[in-house]
Parts: sequence; structure tokens; C-alpha cells
Amino acid sequence: MRKQLLTTALLSAMAFNQACNSNKEEAKDEEGKKPLSLIVVEPGHFHAALVQKSMYDDVDSVVHVYATEGPDVKAYLDKVEKYNSAPENPTRWKEEVYTGTDFMDKMLSDKKGNVVVLAGNNQKKTDYIKKSVDAGLNVLADKPMAIDAAGFDKLKEAFESAKKNNVLLYDIMTERYEITNALQRELAAVPEIFGELQKGTPENPAVMKESVHHYFKYISGEPLVRPTWFFDVKQQGEGMVDVTTHLVDLVQWSAFPDVALDYAKDMELLSSKRTATQLTPSQFKLVTKSETFPDFLKKDVKDTILNVYSNGEMTYKLKGVHAKVSVLWNFQAPEGTGDTHYSIMKGSKSNLIVRQGKDQKYKPVLYIETKDKSKAYEDAVAAAFKPVQDKYPGIELKKIAAGWEITIPAKYDTGHESHFAQVANAYMGFLKAGKLPEWEVPNMIAKYWLTTEALKKAK
Repeated sequence: MRKQLLTTALLSAMAFNQACNSNKEEAKDEEGKKPLSLIVVEPGHFHAALVQKSMYDDVDSVVHVYATEGPDVKAYLDKVEKYNSAPENPTRWKEEVYTGTDFMDKMLSDKKGNVVVLAGNNQKKTDYIKKSVDAGLNVLADKPMAIDAAGFDKLKEAFESAKKNNVLLYDIMTERYEITNALQRELAAVPEIFGELQKGTPENPAVMKESVHHYFKYISGEPLVRPTWFFDVKQQGEGMVDVTTHLVDLVQWSAFPDVALDYAKDMELLSSKRTATQLTPSQFKLVTKSETFPDFLKKDVKDTILNVYSNGEMTYKLKGVHAKVSVLWNFQAPEGTGDTHYSIMKGSKSNLIVRQGKDQKYKPVLYIETKDKSKAYEDAVAAAFKPVQDKYPGIELKKIAAGWEITIPAKYDTGHESHFAQVANAYMGFLKAGKLPEWEVPNMIAKYWLTTEALKKAK
């Protein structure tokens, strides 16, 4: 009897201790709870995973994923797992996954986080954005946030809803963090070097940006497998409204930094055109792992060749300045090359040009090219460059026949994948401040008006 009582007492003591420890752990978890928690909805693009290639101070490690069952969500989870098990700087994401056809309704009823990350099929993205902000959730969305005129109207409503519900809606503009783009903007704001931005003409625009992309490429060291819907412009969006989003953003951001734009007053679309990239069945199989073209692509197949309207260009006026942006998709870059970017801003004293061709070994290089070869101008450039050097230690002016090449230390060339964390960190800062910079929302609206209007005009 005494032995039995002793056993009971011991068991009671153990249970009490466990309860105390459990309460301590719960308290500890509560103390360690981060203010931000991610909800990833229908991740169909590798950009969804790239947002999670890093950890963030204010973001909880538990990520709530809502998606339809299938290869897209599996590819996303595989990439996150790869980042979790990386030999250097591994992440610590814990993915809680719900799959089902009602994933959006389930996400909205659960509301397990406060920041929705959207990167995937663009056909329904604007709708997902609107529903999320209507529910009082912040949204960080991959571009494009709208792929047609109807989507643009809904996006405008979403921004109004976000304002009413005091949440932040923001798109992922990674190209602002590419060092040559950042420095081009910086130098365009230095009158001693650049002078004044020229107005240009429709035939000879003052600002031009051209981008060449490739369907087959390597991401995080592995061949990128794209979903079959990526090649359906009804789901992905045409080139005119997809990659051009970055280029239009860079024009606004560098030509009129921190200026709020009104598309109704400040923008005039002059011309736009679209063309198709052609893929053979074997090329399609290589990049999608699909043996055949799915039924939804049959409308774009002629004589066994798939025609994807992924190329587009537009000319327009922005506050009186003539600009042109164009995007071209090829299947695969030649060996040792990759996506390329060309950009020129024409000033009264010099042109700021980013080139990324064979001579640059397919790495973007920024040049200051000028007609004024005088000693006085050279001295003025050297003096005016010093504050830029203070901001970006290590950059140098290298004299060339046409003017100068900007030499940039390798530490600034962090690569496209790292820019997602830079955008996310900036966004976390805005969330902490409770607002975006005043110019961001009007300029996002202006950007998507232009791209969707250009598509409408091209068609």
C-alpha cells in the first residue's frame, strides 16, 4: 500500500513538473513570436521560393501554404527544403501545407498569418490580391499584378481596399537592387555629371531599356522546370505585361526618383507591338518535362510549333520625356551567357549606359559616355563622383575613349536571387513603419496602366 502511494506521488510530481515545463515552453514560444507571419498562396513560380532563400528578423519561421495539389506546390516545397539544408547559411522554415481546391477560401477563413506572398499563375493573381487585402491581409506580390485592362481595374480597387483596411500591397521589383541600375539612377541625379535628362523624340527616345530573357536556364544550380501554363499568355500574361513591368518601373524610378506620377496626366502611350517566340515540341519538353502540348496551348500551336506572344515593345511619354521599353524571349542563351539588359539615359552632358554583351562578358557594366572632353568637365566629374563613392565604397571611375567605365567591386554583384531578400527586407521596413513611401502606390498604378494599355493597343 505504502509502495503504491509512493508511486502515485512520484507520478503526480512528474506530471506537475512536465506541466510546469510545458507552460514555460509555451511562454517561451509566446515571447519568441515574431510580428510577421507568411502565408504563401498557390506558389507556381520559383520566385515564391526565392523570397524564402533567407530568414528575416521579424518573420516567424512557420509558413502557412495554401495551394492546389500538384507539381507547382511540390517544386516550391522542394526549393524551400533545399534552402533549409544548404551547407552555408541554411534557413529554418517550417512549412504547414494545406492542399485542396478550396485553398483560397480556407486561407481566408484560417487567417493564420498577416503577409500573403503571391508568385504564380497570373490569371487569378489580381483576384487573389483583391480578396487578401479585402480580408485585411498585407500582400507582397511577384510581378505582374495585372495582365490585362480588366485586371488593372481590379488592381486599382485593391489599392483602395488596402488603404481602407490599413494594409500594404507591394510588388517585387528586384531590378532596383541590381547595382548598375542603382548607380545609373544615382548618377542621373548628379547635374555636374549628367546634366539634365533630355526630352528625346519617338524615333530617338531619351530613355531606353531592353531586356532579353531565356526559357531554359539554371536556378540555384539546377535546370529550371517551368510549369506548362507558363507558356499560355492567358495565364502567364504576354511579354508586354510581364517582364516589361520591371523596365517601366526602372524608367519611372530612375528618371523621376521619388516623384508621384499620375498616369492620366503624366503618361501618353505612343505605340506598341507584340511578336511571338516559337518553340518546338522537343524544346517544350526540355523545359517543362511534358511529353505533349496540353489542350489549353493547342490554340497557339501551328504546324507542331508553339507560338508564345512573349515579346513586346512600347514607346511612350512620361512627363514629356520620350521612353521606349522592349522585351524579347529566346529559348536558351548561348553557352557562357545568360539574360541580358541594355539601358540608356540621355543627359545634356553625358549618356549613362548599361551594357551586358560579349564585350562585358555578359555581366552588366555601367558607362558614362560624353562628347565634352575638356579638363574642366573631367575635374567636375571627379569631384561630383566622390559623394557617390562615399555611398558605395569601392566603386571607381576608369577612363576610356568614350568617357568612363564604372568599376564595381564584386561585393555588390550579389546576383538576381539575392535581390528577393532585399525587396522583402525593404517591405518589412515599410510594414514596421505602417506605410509605403508616398510615391510607391501612384507609381505602381501608373506602371500597370501603361503595360495593360500597351497590350490593348498592340492587339
